[in-house]
Amino acid sequence: MFSPAPLNRRQLLQSTACGFGSLALSGLLAQSARSANPLAPKIPHLAPKAKRVIFLFMAGGVSQVDSFDYKPLLEKEDGKAREFNDARNVARSGKGSTARVMKSLWKFGQHGQSGKWASELFPAMNEHVDKMCFLHGMHTEGVAHGPSTLFLHTGSTTQIRPSMGSWVTYGLGTENENLPGFIALAPSMGNGGPRNFGNAFLPAVYQGTAIGRPGIPAKEAKIRYLLNERRGDAEERAQLDLVQSLNREQIANRKSAGMALDTELDAVVDSYELAYRMQQFAPGVLDLAGESQETLDLYGIGQKETDNYGRQCLMARRLAESGVRYIQVNYSDNSNNPAWDQHSNMPKHGEHAKAVDRPIAGLLEDLKRRGLLEDTLVWWGGEFGRNPFAEKNGTGRDHDPDGFTVWLAGAGVKPGFSYGATDEFGHMAVENKTHMHDLHATVLHLLGLDHLKLTYRYAGRDFRLTDVAGEVIHPILA
Repeated sequence: MFSPAPLNRRQLLQSTACGFGSLALSGLLAQSARSANPLAPKIPHLAPKAKRVIFLFMAGGVSQVDSFDYKPLLEKEDGKAREFNDARNVARSGKGSTARVMKSLWKFGQHGQSGKWASELFPAMNEHVDKMCFLHGMHTEGVAHGPSTLFLHTGSTTQIRPSMGSWVTYGLGTENENLPGFIALAPSMGNGGPRNFGNAFLPAVYQGTAIGRPGIPAKEAKIRYLLNERRGDAEERAQLDLVQSLNREQIANRKSAGMALDTELDAVVDSYELAYRMQQFAPGVLDLAGESQETLDLYGIGQKETDNYGRQCLMARRLAESGVRYIQVNYSDNSNNPAWDQHSNMPKHGEHAKAVDRPIAGLLEDLKRRGLLEDTLVWWGGEFGRNPFAEKNGTGRDHDPDGFTVWLAGAGVKPGFSYGATDEFGHMAVENKTHMHDLHATVLHLLGLDHLKLTYRYAGRDFRLTDVAGEVIHPILA
């Protein structure tokens, strides 16, 4: 009978590490890494205007006709029944419906040197309209939050696709080797959940790092498992050195045996090193204690209504300043009925506006002061807008994916500029219509990425964020 030779302690550790290393690799890295360090900075396709993006996601859909899309006809027609081909009823029955026109609950006025019409819903943001580039002809896919939110983040309503932040880090790498390239602040677990900051079929190194979640105060938001409370730095380093020595020996053995997947193992080694460097660097970036009182006041930190989102916006500035490529700042909750989803209570928009208005205005001012707005693109908006008529003859508005507003500010876009338009009721995009794929293509363009070239081969075909559509919106480029 054959009797295998006994393993000594070193051989047991090596073989065990290799076995579990292979399992981990097969689960975490379906595709081979394209370089020894996949997060290393990469050369863009064209000269970039922006180095990074801060996306201020207003989950649920802010009403365009109550904020930045002024429609005087709503005042004149308020209370009258009119025919509307609204997306929800068309999807349900194939035809539109008769509905009661509902005027804005907030008065409009002109602001800034540009004379931009905006409502009193966002008084602090209105002070910065001359920094903003408004896209009034937006339209998108899906009529419900789940599909439209996924489309906003991934370019698909149903299929598992990489999120935009993952595409950006895949295309550009990171500016700071001590931090992830993509961070999502307080992402919701509803309406797509982790898919909204996930990597899908891209290598796992490009997935977003979530910090906090709705329902947890921003001052308690942390990167999970960042610090080991049981071991000091010296012990952590010694443990990592042992694991890395086993990994390197495994790489050497594979190379000597002519085996594949060497770059995957290199990527694992790099990910362990990144995790260790984050332990040293990230806590300082996330700690707001060193900020001046004037800066805290600028963001509304310390005030009940604005403290939470103010902390998120200030954290976004610190992450941008530290070289994170894509930062998503979520204003949402963990339910399937997100924050701005006012079907029966439009005055609730006012409460949400108070929570985000001062922090967002503070962010724009702070970025401008520090010279960061010159190479940072700020993107504000939701997955769709809201209808200009009352839902079920009540006091709220239903979803409107056919015509809504987003704004951009900062690197590469025309300040104090408006592009596109909805019809006279603010319902359907009719002039310079801008699809969500077009917005995706434009944001990538500003980062120096050609959306037609930013592809990844998976399951026998090339995929891209904009699929087979999307055009760069050249008229808004500075």
